[in-house]
Amino acid sequence: MTAFVLVGGAFTGGWVWDGVARRLRAAGATAHPVTFDPDPGAGLGAHVGELLRLLDRIEEPRVVLVGHDYGIHPVLAAADRRPHRVARVVYVAAGLPGHGDPALLLVRDAEVRDRLAHDPAPLPPPRGEEWARWGALDGVGARDLDRLDRLAAPQPARTLTEPLRLGGAVHRLPASGVMCTADGPGIETVEMVVHAGPPQFRERVGPDFTLFELPTGHWPMLSAPAELADVLLRAAAGGGRRLVVPEDQPSYETADFLLDPPVAPRERHGRVDLHLPAGEEPRPTVVLVHGGPVDPGRRPTPRDTPFLLGYGRLAADAGLVGATLDHRLHALTDYPRAAADLAEAVERVRAHPRTDPDRVALWFFSAGGLLAADWLAAPPPWLRCLALSYPVLAPPPGWDAVDARFRPVAALFGTGRLPLVLTRAGREHAPFAATVRAFLAAAGEHGTDVEVVDVPEGRHGFETLDPTDASRAAVTRAMAAVRHHLTAS
Repeated sequence: MTAFVLVGGAFTGGWVWDGVARRLRAAGATAHPVTFDPDPGAGLGAHVGELLRLLDRIEEPRVVLVGHDYGIHPVLAAADRRPHRVARVVYVAAGLPGHGDPALLLVRDAEVRDRLAHDPAPLPPPRGEEWARWGALDGVGARDLDRLDRLAAPQPARTLTEPLRLGGAVHRLPASGVMCTADGPGIETVEMVVHAGPPQFRERVGPDFTLFELPTGHWPMLSAPAELADVLLRAAAGGGRRLVVPEDQPSYETADFLLDPPVAPRERHGRVDLHLPAGEEPRPTVVLVHGGPVDPGRRPTPRDTPFLLGYGRLAADAGLVGATLDHRLHALTDYPRAAADLAEAVERVRAHPRTDPDRVALWFFSAGGLLAADWLAAPPPWLRCLALSYPVLAPPPGWDAVDARFRPVAALFGTGRLPLVLTRAGREHAPFAATVRAFLAAAGEHGTDVEVVDVPEGRHGFETLDPTDASRAAVTRAMAAVRHHLTAS
């Protein structure tokens, strides 16, 4: 017999699982909906302790731990400490937090994040439509919304600010994710993040990770209890779409750049490297801005990878100073810090004697594209060109934690006559491609001139994944366009 331990999100208790628990029991399983002790001073550790005591009392040989929203944090910590008692972990409308991550990182409401940064008082629960600030209400009827209002309790602040502590055992357990597609990303986006995104996500999916989709909002235990109960039973049996990363998956750290430009002299100045062209006179500069989030422990760091070394050398071979930097975009909430790193790097570059301070281009890659918003909204006179390669130009579903400032689509109103060069991958991830389409549509409305360089068969990161003649031609053309805008009188 299987026992399901059901842990809800912030402000809720075991009552939120009533419809799911009833259906699980009808199917022959045991269900343990969890309501934590209402201690206003409790932290994440206290909730983990309550779960551990529950696990130690359960007699069924197979225990499936289910975490919704905030609930995945105590679930992961408890599973990490009792891996021999847990048959599977199930994420329901939840992120993939890692060691050291507080639940606050995944809170969507910026006002709540700001408040918790300095106020240790418990958070009062939302009321009515305010619940939508914590997740989409699609499918939640008036009766259930009224029930949320009546039964919700304040959330102790430390449960959201205390970091998650993991030893690694939980990532070796079978796991499943339930994606609520009216609230955030679906299976395709999760696969994209795990395959092409930060390496830490690959470490978290474990040896047996499966995925399910439900076409509903953030509260499937209320909006689709029968469907969620069915998914939980299938997940416990090992069902769902398998998420497997091939062993031969090319890595950002080791894959070769598709061109072989000559090695140029390189100078390191703090976070910035300068690849210098021949000669001694000041030259125009292109600042190359990597994507992310990037694991802070990743080695080599982005500027030492074949990817950015290749672009830096290619710029120098074109007679430009190629500037690369390591900015600190380690999580979706780090865009303000990464933007400050970029601004500091630009000023350092413009002050260097080998650069022409009045001829600078910025070239953004992947999710680094969101950092372009500041420069699009108010481009300085020395910014002669802005380039974008397979960029993310608006936060895709599930990226609610990104600060509202970083919306390049919305920032286009200030672009004026700034030349833009956009390299588009034909086989782009669908959520990213949608942001590019929205950007180009907005550019048309604003009369912004965008030169589009297409790579019809190219994937996201085609410079290392797809070293074809078409890919080489696209990189060469994009660099030539940037050079043209930097050197034109």
